[in-house]
Amino acid sequence: MALKPIEPFLNRKNSKFGLFLVGVLTLFVGYGIVFTKFDYNFERFFPENDKEARFFKQYRSNFDSGNDFLLVAIEREKGLFDRVFLEKVQQLTHALESGVANLEAVVSVTNQEHVLLFSNGSVSKRKIIRFSENSLVEDSILLFQSKDFVGSLVAENGKSLCIFLRHKDKLSQPESDQLLADVQKEVANYTFEKVHIAGRTIGQKFYIDLMANEMSFFLGLSGILIVFFLFFTFRSIWGVVLPLIVIALSLIWVVGSMGWFNQPINILLITLPTILFVVAMSDVIHIVSLYLDALRKGITKTKAIVMTIREVGGATLLTSITTSIGFFSLYFVNVQPIKVFGVITGIGVLIAFALSITVLPMLFILFPNPKLKKEVVPTSFWSTKLRQWFIPLLRNRTKVLVAYGAFVIVCCFGIVAIQSNNFLMDDLSQNEPLKKDFNFLDDNFGGARPFDLAIKVKGNKYTVWDPLVLEEVEKVETYLTKVYGVSIKFSLVKALKSLNRSANLGKQEQYKLPTNKKEIARFRRMLKIADGGKLFRSLVDSTEQHMRINGTIGDIGNKEVTKKNRALNQFLTKLNHQDILSFQLTGTAHLLDKNMAYLAQSLILGLSFSILLVALVMGMVYQSFSMLLISLIPNLIPLLAIGALMGFMGIELKTSTSIIFTIAFGIAVDDTIHLLGRFKLELSKGRSKIVAMKNAYQTTGKAMVITTFILCSGFFLLVFSDYMGAFYMGLLISVTLFVALIADLTLLPILIVLFYHPKKPN
Repeated sequence: MALKPIEPFLNRKNSKFGLFLVGVLTLFVGYGIVFTKFDYNFERFFPENDKEARFFKQYRSNFDSGNDFLLVAIEREKGLFDRVFLEKVQQLTHALESGVANLEAVVSVTNQEHVLLFSNGSVSKRKIIRFSENSLVEDSILLFQSKDFVGSLVAENGKSLCIFLRHKDKLSQPESDQLLADVQKEVANYTFEKVHIAGRTIGQKFYIDLMANEMSFFLGLSGILIVFFLFFTFRSIWGVVLPLIVIALSLIWVVGSMGWFNQPINILLITLPTILFVVAMSDVIHIVSLYLDALRKGITKTKAIVMTIREVGGATLLTSITTSIGFFSLYFVNVQPIKVFGVITGIGVLIAFALSITVLPMLFILFPNPKLKKEVVPTSFWSTKLRQWFIPLLRNRTKVLVAYGAFVIVCCFGIVAIQSNNFLMDDLSQNEPLKKDFNFLDDNFGGARPFDLAIKVKGNKYTVWDPLVLEEVEKVETYLTKVYGVSIKFSLVKALKSLNRSANLGKQEQYKLPTNKKEIARFRRMLKIADGGKLFRSLVDSTEQHMRINGTIGDIGNKEVTKKNRALNQFLTKLNHQDILSFQLTGTAHLLDKNMAYLAQSLILGLSFSILLVALVMGMVYQSFSMLLISLIPNLIPLLAIGALMGFMGIELKTSTSIIFTIAFGIAVDDTIHLLGRFKLELSKGRSKIVAMKNAYQTTGKAMVITTFILCSGFFLLVFSDYMGAFYMGLLISVTLFVALIADLTLLPILIVLFYHPKKPN
């Protein structure tokens, strides 16, 4: 009755004007799509407001990020020491040095020299590789005796070499793309057996291309699925076109708004089209179905619209709120891209509801009604089956409760088995060429995962050049190389060892730290003038109280790295001169690992917020504490199920899978809301608790099954993604919704009959 005042506004004139306004707003908001861009700046995944993140920013201002490099590995199955092959590598090295902008250093075995410093002050330089057929054996022996080359520039098996490219820090995306294109172009000019390229620049380019391709793919696939389900449900062009208009408007408004607010699409938001399409379709199917049912009863357009909004508007609003709560709760995760994903998708769900409840009625007014079949008495398959299921369900309530108790126990065993881990290339399938390239670098050249250790000399008594300081740092480097597994690329100790070897006629046994202060001072002067001082600045800061050890390790996973870090910290505490030196792990990979430390806390906090807020909403709507608890229990079962599935299947808890729990809970509760909403309506008609539940079960059960099937199908599309985070989201949310449906059709009615006691009317 409260909606009667809107009836005078439901006419063609007002509908045309309303659609005109919506059209103008859509054109304006939609123009923002032009400004939308993709972003895969992995530094956005660093934990926010974290002291180690702040330390890294200062560390980066003193040196560089430690991750601005590309590795180009070249294979030759018959061995590297072939003159023709090495000459091609030399030509490529020279082409990279001279022809690629924004490269600061190109390090290859073909451009390395032994610099021989003689006592009379003269300097002699000798190439490591002399390219003479007669000297290749001698060169190879010299090369494999050099500890700083094997495993870094040359593989231990002698069948591949690596060219190390350091590029400028903080390159823009266009600059990074151009750098990579130039490198790939130069490499393509030579016929090598196999080439592997790894590094941040190629990873960033790959993910940005992946986002664009996947978003287009899911947009098209979701569109096809929507058209199929709409036509299957309503069997008319009318039933396809009108809902499709609203669904398309929802996506345009959300993506266009992102463009206007300069919010790029991150790797998680590639799932946005699928999520919005599926959620919006659920809303429009409920609204259109009830509207058509009213028309079949001979009710006029205006009254049918009013009845539809009155009966289904509240339920769809409630389901939209609970679904958006699931996404909004991701704001508690201490990672900016996840927060953005949660907020934007949550807002998108509410926009989809708002457009459904406002635009659809205007379209109903302006479009002619579809041809309607005569109303059929509800003795369909679903009504019959649901009635047949309901009575045995109540008779076997004890068995059902025992079965769920056993299911919960089994789930607990699975949840305990969940492992928490994270790899840099974790979200790529094993068959992805980029992952294969990274794996090759892991196996042969110390990996592509950055490692950085910041070293500070305490007080003013010592500097980084003091022999005592250098000796302590050398102990750390020895541990990192032999125990931790770091392939050290840049360090002051390594640079001084190389210079000391050069000063002693290139003898490998002289690859050690100089102990003479005068020699150290001479090497310091050489480092300051070499290459314009670039190498010096990459090793030591301006105060000469800070230095760094920079290298790479294999992508061994957060779990293994955490063990190694723990052992490293124990080793550092045993050093003799802790009073003059402090060490701190830092760098891009280390900060990404820090996310794992926040995952459990963020997951519990976000999920608790979601459950609490949904519970409060349910309690306010039904004004019953017992109903609040009853409505939560069936929706906690699916969360236990996906937790157990992850444990038993070995799906690790990481950044991309941790967010699934809160999303799944927000969506899974929708069926509960629809069933309880109908139950409340039946109670208001004076029916007993069991009769009201039976009627609600029969009338709402079909819609619950169909909408769950649609939602599962929509989310299951994500399993076709090459991004494993999207794959697991699609798989696990589909499982969650299916389990939630089973729980709502089996457990929820029993809990209501046993524990809910409706207030008797006065």
